[in-house]
Amino acid sequence: MYDVLDSQSVLEVLRPVQDPELRKSLVELNMIRNVKIEGGKVSFTLVLTTPACPLREFIVEDCQKAVKKLPGVTDVSVEVTAETPQQKSLPDRNGVPGVKNIIAISSGKGGVGKSTVAVNVAVALAQTGAKVGLLDADIYGPNDPTMLGLSDAQIVVRSTEKGEVLEPAFNHGVKLVSMGFLIDRDQPVIWRGPMLNGVIRQFLYQVEWGELDYLLVDMPPGTGDAQLTLTQAVPMSGAVIVTTPQTVALLDSRKGLKMFQQMNVSVLGIVENMSYFIPPDMPDKQYDIFGSGGGSKTAAELDVPLLGCIPLEISTRVGGDNGVPIVVADPDSASAKALVAIALAIAGKVSVAALT
Repeated sequence: MYDVLDSQSVLEVLRPVQDPELRKSLVELNMIRNVKIEGGKVSFTLVLTTPACPLREFIVEDCQKAVKKLPGVTDVSVEVTAETPQQKSLPDRNGVPGVKNIIAISSGKGGVGKSTVAVNVAVALAQTGAKVGLLDADIYGPNDPTMLGLSDAQIVVRSTEKGEVLEPAFNHGVKLVSMGFLIDRDQPVIWRGPMLNGVIRQFLYQVEWGELDYLLVDMPPGTGDAQLTLTQAVPMSGAVIVTTPQTVALLDSRKGLKMFQQMNVSVLGIVENMSYFIPPDMPDKQYDIFGSGGGSKTAAELDVPLLGCIPLEISTRVGGDNGVPIVVADPDSASAKALVAIALAIAGKVSVAALT
């Protein structure tokens, strides 16, 4: 069908190959670039919509199979890069300069491991090569510095022409801002709503975030001032709801989910944490301490995706206490694998939302 091996014939055979999530041609999406031909060797750049693309290998394989059908092709080399798309803007909300996507990690109930999920998802995204920030909006209980190994970090406040600017702390590939950096360890934050509103806006707009693919916001439990401030201040790529299989946690998570929907924020999905307990001395055993199947049932009832189920392992708690997240400390553990899969799923959904 193609008598001449040139860049045009390469693009034509690649045209039927689609991005599996966007369901559009890679060529039409301008994801195939820099086609070069040297004898029978063909090379090109595949530009994905996120460094955390969960289907990367499948797309590369489909591209190679397509090009190898051309006569005279002896070798196909694919260089893979990524350009994370910018979330859609909203006329009544101000984005954060340099930040492409803002994602809330929320829960209706405290104690479900929301911060553990937020920290590990942030680190997992950074491990893919994405530029990631984490805003600890849990003003009354800021635990993210401890979980990221930054409890003793000293952050810098600089004076600029536009006022004071806070430089975030950095570890495990993630930039972090938290109230925990600004108060003593045992000091309670006794604030009413307007003060909380003000500090969250400062963390959004008066921090030198730089260029970020993803800014994750670790929300406090519930549906109060922090949630309202965030959803009314910035355009958001979506929210992730963290729950356990336990009935009382699921009841509260439904309220949190509905709140985001009422504020016109897309719910990317539900994460079921502590799905089952794996004893360290019996890794083949599983115990449903908090029940089972609650997350998938709730996701189906509310017509949102179940992003993943994370087992309860002692090593996850140890990693959080020691400041070395489980995706770093024990990447082969069941918990780490589940968290990485959830991070990839979130990134994929964010890209689809931005490009459709």
